[in-house]
Amino acid sequence: MTPIRWILSLVFIIQMYVVMAIMALAFAPWAMVSRRGARIGVRTYCRWVIISLRVLTGLRCEVLGTPPRGEALVAAKHQSFLDIILIISAVPAAKFIMKRELLYAPFLGQYALRIGCVPVDRGKRGAAIAKMKADVAKGAAEPGQLIIYPQGTRVAPGAKMPYKVGTGLLYQQLGQPCHPVATNVGLFWPKRGILRKPGLAVVEFLPPIAPGLPIPEFMARLEEDIETHSNRLMAEAGFGG
Repeated sequence: MTPIRWILSLVFIIQMYVVMAIMALAFAPWAMVSRRGARIGVRTYCRWVIISLRVLTGLRCEVLGTPPRGEALVAAKHQSFLDIILIISAVPAAKFIMKRELLYAPFLGQYALRIGCVPVDRGKRGAAIAKMKADVAKGAAEPGQLIIYPQGTRVAPGAKMPYKVGTGLLYQQLGQPCHPVATNVGLFWPKRGILRKPGLAVVEFLPPIAPGLPIPEFMARLEEDIETHSNRLMAEAGFGG
């Protein structure tokens, strides 16, 4: 990669956080009194990231498949911050299962709570699952699409990470269709590092899994769907790992 790619990537990252602060403050009065205001602020920011990413780094973004519009569980492959941006931009009322540490991130944590995200302490697995289920149940009356990352963390392309049973427990509790989501974004926007590579970053909403399956069967199908389609998207983008 030429030095200009690194410079433009750094410019993108800096402006991304500067604009985050500006938009967070600009939307704050509306966000404080209205969840809709918070969601519009978050979605506006996501659109800005997608546009500036293309202009500055040449990385284009695309959402394939049919995102859910009503109540649903969304189980997604997580490779970088970009898949979060694209999922939020694709569904009308995203709310994430998120690690509790993010609550202390400036602006991001406060807006996450306002749009209905559910913080979870990942350090206490059994207690975390129980609290996650209770928090989700308490928020069940709030319409939206609940997004969970079944592997619990960002996973680099080609790396292996087990799928955690918490997704299956939520699927059983909610009794809603689960929409698997595949992605290749980690090839262009890595888990760590500055460089943003040009190309086509994709998230793909796959056919939903109907409610009612036994948890082991659901988990096996979920992993097969997400991994198979993510590997296909990465192979189409030239990844050979």
